[in-house]
Amino acid sequence: MIQYPNIETERLFIRELTLDDIEAVYRHFSYPEVTEFMDIDVCKNIEEVREIIAFHINDSGCRYGLFNKENNELIGTCGFHCWSTENQESKAEIGFDLSPQYWGKGLMQEALLKVIRIGFDSMRLHYIEAITEIKNVPSQKLLKKIGFNEEKDLKDNLLYFTLRDNEQVG
Repeated sequence: MIQYPNIETERLFIRELTLDDIEAVYRHFSYPEVTEFMDIDVCKNIEEVREIIAFHINDSGCRYGLFNKENNELIGTCGFHCWSTENQESKAEIGFDLSPQYWGKGLMQEALLKVIRIGFDSMRLHYIEAITEIKNVPSQKLLKKIGFNEEKDLKDNLLYFTLRDNEQVG
């Protein structure tokens, strides 16, 4: 079991979510804009949030909370899930979300650059996958900006991206 480190960036404190974060996560996942492209619906009660956090605590990856340094408010989450080893290659899928009032400020890029390093350095991933819906253009642009490569095949109306450890991350 990996001990995931806390991370600090210029504007964020990034740490694994715990059940102590239920209220903040509930507020965050109550925004329809946050969950629009996720595989969850807008959270309707605390129990749904408890299940989401517990899933990530028990999953093989991790889910970080992104906390604004100015006010310690939870403004988003990101992390790895579906961690597996196939054909001697370790991979995981990265996911991320951000509260709408923080969109377009470069905060998710700031967080992902650090979290991706955790994936390659601590988890020893060979590559990281990301999946977006076709309509989620801002996430696609971010993934490409960071260095992810878009796969050519469209599957289930979803776009697939990969980033290998030896590729330039920026």
